Amino acid sequence: MNQIHPTAIIDTKAQLGKGVEIGPFCCIGPDVVLGDNVRLISHVVIDCRTHIGAGTVIYPFASIQKTQDLKYKGEPSELIIGENNTIREYVTLQPGTEGGGMVTRIGNNNLLMIAAHVAHDCQIGNNVVMSNGATLGGHVHVGDHAILGGLCAVHQFVRIGSHAIIGGMSGVERDVIPYGHVKGERASLSGLNLVGLKRRGFSSSAIQELRNAYQDLFDDSKQPLAQRVDTVSKKYAKNEDVMQLVGFIQQDSSRSLCLPQSVMG
Repeated sequence: MNQIHPTAIIDTKAQLGKGVEIGPFCCIGPDVVLGDNVRLISHVVIDCRTHIGAGTVIYPFASIQKTQDLKYKGEPSELIIGENNTIREYVTLQPGTEGGGMVTRIGNNNLLMIAAHVAHDCQIGNNVVMSNGATLGGHVHVGDHAILGGLCAVHQFVRIGSHAIIGGMSGVERDVIPYGHVKGERASLSGLNLVGLKRRGFSSSAIQELRNAYQDLFDDSKQPLAQRVDTVSKKYAKNEDVMQLVGFIQQDSSRSLCLPQSVMG
């Protein structure tokens, strides 16, 4: 049975699953679908086309409303949030636009801490942590298990690879490789996310292989990067982790690659 506080305002067209809890002073619009066991603690506003997966919990004063993109003309875009996410206080999430595929998507088991912001047309994977005040511009892609430090800001269209970590207060203007660690006022690549890899059960040998590949890619800047990538792709062709890194670099992107400071400088 659903538990709905008498002060909550829920449009009659909204669709609620089983075991939904909606706390005091929440406002739910007509184009909202809440999956089973979704909990809105209190003072949550959802007023755009939104689908929220089972088990997701949203804390007070989180706001899900139409995009801030000035190009938005009212097209029926949507926000799709997966299962078992934790969305903390004052988080702001926005649906997609016609220029970005019409969908902002957030996967499963993510933690969005206080005042995090996800702009229009972002695509976030699973098991991502966005720390307090972390901000994504439009069209940002974030891979599985990435961690974004507090108050970091990610430029629109940037790609954050899986298992990457962004240092707190960093401004990220360029794509971040999978497993990478970037930091700085204008973020540069400072190595691999070794702590994260160990925590997620990567073996010592797997981590060493990634370190070797990283050195081959970034420690010798005498050769063009494209040539180094080609060499690494042949040398580590049977290593899935390294090939994920190589594939990320080779993928077309509107942003350049975040490189070590010694290379960028």
